[in-house]
Amino acid sequence: MEYVTQAGAEVPVVGLGTWQMDQQVAYESVSTALDLGYRHIDTAQLYENEGGVGSAIEDNDVDREEIFLTTKVDPTHRSVTEIVGSARESCDRLGVDQVDLLLIHWPHPLADLDDVIEGLNEAVDARLTRHIGVSNFSVDRLDRARSLSEAPILTNQVLFHPWWPQRDLLRYCQRHDVVLTGYSPLANGGAIDDERLAEIGRPYGKSGPQTAIRWATQHENVMTIPMSTSREHLADNIDIFDFKLTRAEHDRITRPSYLKTGVAMVRGQLHE
Repeated sequence: MEYVTQAGAEVPVVGLGTWQMDQQVAYESVSTALDLGYRHIDTAQLYENEGGVGSAIEDNDVDREEIFLTTKVDPTHRSVTEIVGSARESCDRLGVDQVDLLLIHWPHPLADLDDVIEGLNEAVDARLTRHIGVSNFSVDRLDRARSLSEAPILTNQVLFHPWWPQRDLLRYCQRHDVVLTGYSPLANGGAIDDERLAEIGRPYGKSGPQTAIRWATQHENVMTIPMSTSREHLADNIDIFDFKLTRAEHDRITRPSYLKTGVAMVRGQLHE
């Protein structure tokens, strides 16, 4: 495993995302992932599976201290009191004293960013989380969040895959010591059958999806959270650290495309 180090946190660059998993599936997938060596787990209040995630962590032999656990605040919680209260409820559902990272899930159009950032900071002061961050923030909104926050903004969790490489945001994050956490690194399944990824991965004995995940992790200051419920795919998703893409291969993989990204997003929602 490789790690990204920022704001005093050392985090595995590949974690398990749990979007679209119900409580039981989340329990089974997190349990399998921990058995396979995962030590970075991502959930959210809106996923409604924090209980399953927490039970899997509690029932596993891996010490809680070894696991980097992230959850995200439902953005309808807009006041400081609501944000802190929801963080406390998340910890209760997860069965932990604190999470390692607490994010606001996305910017609510009616929320005051000052209040949101103050709420996240108060969650740190209340020892409900070790670190804070944001999700789905633009460069401008991320910049403002950083200026408002006493605690470092550890990460911005956003869509990140070969067809949506977030170049401007990535440059900003790298310049300002913010980790970019990429979700949907396989483009909602769109990258699974991509011929170029398969072609580039073949000489290394790797599949197209493994090549896409390796592409993500070879960016400076990037970690990624692919979602899978299959033991075979979970194992494959972290079996990517025994090869390294060349710069030429990396550039061939990076193909910004609004069309491919849009089609992939629709596909993902159709399977929701």
